[in-house]
Amino acid sequence: MRSGTSGEHSKRGQVPPEDLTTRARIRDTAIRLFGRSGFGVGVRAIATEAGVSPALVVHHFGSKDGLREECDRYVLRVVREAKSTAVETGASGTHLLSNLAMVDDYAPTAAYIVRSLAVGGGLASQFFDQMVQDAEEYVAAGVEAGIIPPSRDPAARARFLTLSGVGMLLLEANLRGPDVDIGEVFRDFAAWSTLPSLEVYTEGLFANRTFLDSYLSAFPNERDKTATDGGGEPGAGAG
Repeated sequence: MRSGTSGEHSKRGQVPPEDLTTRARIRDTAIRLFGRSGFGVGVRAIATEAGVSPALVVHHFGSKDGLREECDRYVLRVVREAKSTAVETGASGTHLLSNLAMVDDYAPTAAYIVRSLAVGGGLASQFFDQMVQDAEEYVAAGVEAGIIPPSRDPAARARFLTLSGVGMLLLEANLRGPDVDIGEVFRDFAAWSTLPSLEVYTEGLFANRTFLDSYLSAFPNERDKTATDGGGEPGAGAG
């Protein structure tokens, strides 16, 4: 797959051994085709594109469902590694910016994510839950590193960030119709959303604390949740 996964590793000079195998070539081809045309793509089409026989696809993955599960696991790992690296190096303070920085390489991966979540079902639920868990972990690493302020409810914030990023891409894609090029949607999304996302994540949206303080007055239990910024209100000044 000429995409964010193998492309990113090759840029670092670290090609995982599995990416040199026929199994990986089939997986990468499936990710690209599923993302481009949806999950109606059959095993035969994937095999033809990968230059192997349908029997070999079945040999490696057991079935089309097995192949999809492998694609899910691999895409989740790629996203997790990319986002963790962005936070740890200080290159970005949010999960969104790490994707934007590598938009061309990650377009097939993003397309696969959008297709998977749009279809729904058990695998999509597991996929999304894992994304939320990963988000909570890498945001916590950012808090520990001092580049992201703490939250009164880290789990809720992680879910909100994940829903925001994926939800916007899903809506963008749906607005363009069934034959949309999701890679193009992702690139367009990056082009128009970079500035507003930087503004919102860096400067916040409201000019003062009026709405937050009103909410905390109405729901005092929320004020008592743990995670402070070392003396002030949790997340104060972070938007």
